[in-house]
Amino acid sequence: VEKCFNLSITEVPPSEEYCTTTWDGLLCWPNTPPGVTAYLPCVAEIDNVKYDTNQNASRICYENGTWANQTDYGLCSELHTLTSNQILSDEGIIVQSTIYAVGYGFSLTALGLAVWIFLYYKDLRCLRNTIHTNLMCTYILADLMWILSSIQVYVKTDPAICMVLFILLHYLILTNYFWMFVEGLYLYMLVVETFTRENINLRAYLAIGWGIPVIIVIPSCLARAFISDDYEYGLIGHHEGCTWVVSNSSDWIYMTSSIIVLAVNVIFLIMIMWVLITKLRSSNNAETQQYRKATKALLVLIPLLGVTYILFIAGPTEGPYAYLFSYIRAFLLSTQGLMVALLYCFLNTEVQNTVRHHFTRWKESRNLGARRYTCSKDWSPNTRTESVRYNFMQKMAWHGTLCSKHDVMPYRKRESVASENTTMTLVGGSTNLARLSNGSTGQTVRTPVSLYLEPNNSNNAL
Repeated sequence: VEKCFNLSITEVPPSEEYCTTTWDGLLCWPNTPPGVTAYLPCVAEIDNVKYDTNQNASRICYENGTWANQTDYGLCSELHTLTSNQILSDEGIIVQSTIYAVGYGFSLTALGLAVWIFLYYKDLRCLRNTIHTNLMCTYILADLMWILSSIQVYVKTDPAICMVLFILLHYLILTNYFWMFVEGLYLYMLVVETFTRENINLRAYLAIGWGIPVIIVIPSCLARAFISDDYEYGLIGHHEGCTWVVSNSSDWIYMTSSIIVLAVNVIFLIMIMWVLITKLRSSNNAETQQYRKATKALLVLIPLLGVTYILFIAGPTEGPYAYLFSYIRAFLLSTQGLMVALLYCFLNTEVQNTVRHHFTRWKESRNLGARRYTCSKDWSPNTRTESVRYNFMQKMAWHGTLCSKHDVMPYRKRESVASENTTMTLVGGSTNLARLSNGSTGQTVRTPVSLYLEPNNSNNAL
């Protein structure tokens, strides 16, 4: 940059119509006569990515002595050498993109159904399931925005649209991380700090999950708009026209917050597992069963708290292991939402019992309506003789049923099966980890943690 600046001072253009020496962020363009296209060799390396220097970049000098706004780097192709996990062969990119597409497709389908179940069945409405629902919504929105942003990169839409999409993508990714933090904070307060229900405010969780990401994204976007790295002035390939696609030093503003959230969730996980293992050891269960329950609890909590993301912060960049690492990362990251939907909705005993109860009641109401229709069709107010009653009894016996007032079961409102209490019951219900609101400890209450520890709920999750 300094050399180009000195050159612009020392070299005076032959006439005022010339395009003066200028720096576009990658190359220094010399004085060029008007109406001429200038050519320079492609830059050798950008952000650890090597390019073919045998090709040329070009920039037009207009008749009025001004340069074109953009430099044409379309001929500057990447050298396909495995120096970074960002550069894979065409086959590897296709496989990786396919894994992402299929994984996000399954995740979106499962998450959409899970959110519908939590919103449709009022029996499942409680603080714990509300937090689960918000987390699933962030997965849905972030996955959809990732798909739209990926399409935009290849379609090359308007730079303003590109900017809006990537700002929304960064915000939704942050909301996903912070709702994982809310899940960890909620469990930590239940298991470790043993707070009661009155101390847990949904508004505070909503402010953390949806509000704090706004506070982080705004300065990140402002820094991105006013502080641009040098290489962003000369964009290459699909990145041309949208500076938000390439990495930038300002990205560390929101990336650092994501890493901090994951680190705090790991601390939450360690403390929760420590309490669970301590309580399991104090029980009378066999040692093998204790380890099995602790392992099950760990596997259930890992996707909920986003610990999976920590495994892919860094990985191999060269050799065949780089391909394998990228495929495993694509599979686990794209199916993260699917795992959350399976563990905390479809395999949850509370959800299964609620859906089964409503389905059974729906079937009974249909059968009851059919019985009433059959009885009303055969009944006549003008025929009250014994022979008519006899024929009616015979017909009902033929159908295998008898319509009477005892066949109609009185409707009673079903109490919600979702629990918001804050005690945790181990096997046998003998140990509580939390204080009840009335200060007693003799009552056994189902909690998010106890759901997968009870012996009759082997397939249950939080």
